[in-house]
This record gives sequence, structure tokens and C-alpha cells, in this order.
Amino acid sequence: MGISDSLNDVVTTKLSFAINWGRANSVWPMPFGVACCAIEMMAAFMPKYDASRFGSEVLKFSPRQSDLLIVSGRISLKMMPVLQRIWEQMPEPKWCISMGACASSGGVFDTYALIQGIDQFIPVDAYMPGCPPRPEAFVDALMAIQEKARHGKASSDNFVSEDASKDPSLSPAFRSPDAYYKC
Repeated sequence: MGISDSLNDVVTTKLSFAINWGRANSVWPMPFGVACCAIEMMAAFMPKYDASRFGSEVLKFSPRQSDLLIVSGRISLKMMPVLQRIWEQMPEPKWCISMGACASSGGVFDTYALIQGIDQFIPVDAYMPGCPPRPEAFVDALMAIQEKARHGKASSDNFVSEDASKDPSLSPAFRSPDAYYKC
């Protein structure tokens, strides 16, 4: 088989399929690790588990260059506006992984100062159980995100509207954890 034979090959596909395939195989995560779950997240990027096999080798600490937010650890009320700002700076489409019991439901820390699940403020695409979750669970959640990206789905799509008056992210109650936790 020479070069002249390969020049006659033609590949046809839908443009949306090709774009979603590229997004699924080049997910650039932004880590937001604040507790013991972050150590397990770091382990998932080491050679034994090798998240780079899934196209996630480029950890971006800039929200404008990433499309996957990994929240690992407990999030306090004071930290939530910072996390929301990071989420809002990420380009669409974007995905979120809630890593561990603390980020998903508050874990064993049922106090007034900690968020009892980040899904109250940020749309979450994949939850990872465990305290702390194993790196295998991270790989499983990453594969779930890739599957959503292949189909062109993201939980953040539910909150994007063409009409600015219907966009819940513009609501002060959505943007502020203080409004949510008023007594």
C-alpha cells in the first residue's frame, strides 16, 4: 500500500460528531483540591493510573483554558463564591466532577460553615463516592465525563439560556451562598 492508494480514501462524518469526539478525547481538567481527596486526585495522574491515557494529561490552573472542574474536598461558605467565579470563567461546554463525600454531600462535616454538596451551586456531571475516593473511582468518573462529551451533553447546558432574563446564573440567589443559607 503506497501513498497513492491512501490519497483516494475519504472519511465522512457529521461535524458535531467530530467536534464531540475531539472534546471527549482532550478533556483539560482544572483541579480544585482543598482536602485529603486532592491527594487521591494527584495519585490518579501518576503513572500507575495514568489519566493521560484519557486525554486529561494537561492540568490547567487557569479556568479559561479548562473544560472540566474537579472539586475535591470540603467547601466552606467563604470559599463557595470563589469556586462559583472559577466555574463562571470556564468556557462552554464545561463539566464538573464532585470528588469525595465532602464535596458531594458535606461528608462527616455537618456544620453551618461547610457546603452540604456543591450541586446546590454548581451543576455536577459525575459524583465520586468515598472518603477519600480511590484513583480508580476518578478514572471511572473521567470516563463518564468522556461519555457525556461524546454525546454532546453537559449538566451546565440546563442553565444556559439565550434569554438573559431566564438565565438562573444571573440571579443573586444563585450566585451567593449567603442568600441560600439565611436563617
